[in-house]
Formats: sequence, C-alpha cells, structure tokens
Amino acid sequence: MQTLFDQPPYQAHSATSIEAAVSMRGKTARIRDLVLEAIKERPSTDEELVARLQISQNTVRPRRVELVQRGLVVEGGRRKTQSGRTAIVWTTNDLLEGGF
Repeated sequence: MQTLFDQPPYQAHSATSIEAAVSMRGKTARIRDLVLEAIKERPSTDEELVARLQISQNTVRPRRVELVQRGLVVEGGRRKTQSGRTAIVWTTNDLLEGGF
C-alpha cells in the first residue's frame, strides 16, 4: 500500500516541480531519517538543520514537514535565527516530555 510519503510532494501545474519529485523518489526516506536523527540529537530550527546536515533548505524543510505530519516532530519552542528573526525549534515528543 502506497502512502503520502512514498512519492515526494509536487505541484501538479509545474513541470519542474514534477521533475524534481521524480528525481527525489527513493531518496526522501533516507533524508527524512537524517532529519529525524538530527532533531533527536539536538532540537533545531530549520536553519540549524540545513547548516548541520549541509543539505538544501528546499530538501530539508519538506522532509521535516512530513515528520510533523506523521507526528514524529513537534514544536518545542522558539529561538532567534542568524538574521535575528524568531524561528520554531523542532523536537520530538519524547524530548519535549523529558525537557530540553
């Protein structure tokens, strides 16, 4: 049975979006696992995840969104980004309950 997470999301009206989704097929699960493990190691903002994993924000964010949709990652607070704006710190339920 296929799930939402078997095919990377894409914009149906955009040929380049479809092409990008097809090129990611088979890679998304591995990247999603990397993002989850990074968050388990240290709750992080999207910006911090991009820097730590050295993967494009256009790749990291969709995988983190999928983890949120699955209920594996939740908001754990907020902190400032390099630009001084406030960003959500992503964590896991078990870390949140244990206090980070």
